[in-house]
Amino acid sequence: MDFQLSDDQRALRSGMRDLLDAVFDRDRMRAAVERGGTLDRSLWRELGAAGFFALRLPEEAGGVGLGLPEAVLLFEEAGRALLPGPLVATHLAAGLVKGAAEGEAVVTAVDGDLPVAHLAEADVVLVGADALVGEPLRAFVAAARPVRSMDPLTPLHRTGAAGTAGVGAAGVATGPAGARAVAGPAGARAATERTTAHTERIRFEGALLTAAEQLGSAARTTETAVQHAGTREQFGSPIGSFQAVKHLCADMLARTEPARAAVYAAAVTGDPVEIAAAKLLADEAAVRNARDCLQIHGGMGFTWEADVHLHLKRAWLRSAARLGGAAAEELLAAGLGAVRPHPGSSAAPGRGAPEAGGGG
Repeated sequence: MDFQLSDDQRALRSGMRDLLDAVFDRDRMRAAVERGGTLDRSLWRELGAAGFFALRLPEEAGGVGLGLPEAVLLFEEAGRALLPGPLVATHLAAGLVKGAAEGEAVVTAVDGDLPVAHLAEADVVLVGADALVGEPLRAFVAAARPVRSMDPLTPLHRTGAAGTAGVGAAGVATGPAGARAVAGPAGARAATERTTAHTERIRFEGALLTAAEQLGSAARTTETAVQHAGTREQFGSPIGSFQAVKHLCADMLARTEPARAAVYAAAVTGDPVEIAAAKLLADEAAVRNARDCLQIHGGMGFTWEADVHLHLKRAWLRSAARLGGAAAEELLAAGLGAVRPHPGSSAAPGRGAPEAGGGG
């Protein structure tokens, strides 16, 4: 099987990079930082017009008709550019939430007990398979409280259990595409199964797209570190000529490329276990590469004027979101199947690994 990108995929990635260079350059990124991460609605609509959110919708539904591998390429570029906003949630809501595909609606999502990103600006909030709109959304936002975010481009709100009390009431689209359960036990059971399958699919696709953003950030910090090492001089020589700096740069590349292979492969297979592995590798690459990039920049890397710290802070947030480390590790361990006990051990023969998230 050939995992090399096709010419069309390369053109798609190049086109998205050119678009982001034009509509979200460093000046605009810094302007977003200064206004506290408030979303630029015009930028959101430009992304919608470019097909960023409707990429995987069928052409007859107004989409581009491409697949998950192509979506991964776009989200990799978004991560590379530090593009702010609930990109994953809005992309996943395209075709289900009115205006999401066109970039007219901003959609965010509840991810377990984590703070919700860009809640105050959201037109729709996804809670599992449900979408909060109208009065339930306003009540949900009113019950939330802002919390300090480590990433200046990602405002956060902490929500309580009471915030989801309106789910299933008026103003809530229930289930995939707002479908209500068919009357009768059999219809209700079938609808529940469809909703569960849809929620799981969305969960893992969201994790993979987040991993793609982490991959883009890891690649960007690697490029930034190598560029700085080649131009910054100490003792009359570029710091990149020093062995310690060479090793740091080499380690960054050695983390990025396996993560890239894992993310691309998981996009092709869609396997939950492979997605978990890709998320773990991409999280590690994004966080550790940003830290090493900061180290290579020395004292200036810690300053507000440098962009390195923005990649590190965003990487920290993403690593906890959408299949965070512990959940991904549990899923990966469960996917290994039955473990053969060593001779003399007390493990029961043929006993499988515990269910993901089951603990113990």
